[in-house]
Amino acid sequence: MSLFLPVPEDILKPKVHRGKLNAKGFRFAIVASRWNDFLTSKLVDGAVEGLEGLGVFMVPGAFELPAAAKKVAEGGSFDAVVALGVVIRGETPHFDYVAGEAAKGVGQVSMQTGVPVMFGVVTANTLEQAINRCGVKAGNKGYEAAMSAVEMANLYREIGSRGEEQELEKKAFPHVV
Repeated sequence: MSLFLPVPEDILKPKVHRGKLNAKGFRFAIVASRWNDFLTSKLVDGAVEGLEGLGVFMVPGAFELPAAAKKVAEGGSFDAVVALGVVIRGETPHFDYVAGEAAKGVGQVSMQTGVPVMFGVVTANTLEQAINRCGVKAGNKGYEAAMSAVEMANLYREIGSRGEEQELEKKAFPHVV
């Protein structure tokens, strides 16, 4: 008599979970910097193109993006937040402080709130580099950040529903861990 039950083959195969690019049923917020607006507005246009029908929350500059993104994420009305801005290196270390704090802050907001917050801030050494990343040569980083938000919202939903399935399995089969 065998004490081992056969294991279904599909359990042994790892399942790769990827978010889908379907925005239906999700709500997204865009938080954008007014600084370098002639470029940031192109990022917003790209993001809105990807996520039609959004409200955009404008803040003075990239440094203020994390605080506004946190407020939006904590409100519970949105499935993901897209933070957009443009920071161009100048002659002083101001660039390093603003770009670094914006990046660190956006990452912290995502971790603290559990809401995906996309970092769509273009950091460039020159005006030409910034222009190229706002919809000319290298694509529109606002659009790319918006598509990442859609993918992450779908992935979070899938992870959440998988967690619910596992809880049901534990209730149905409490002796199996």
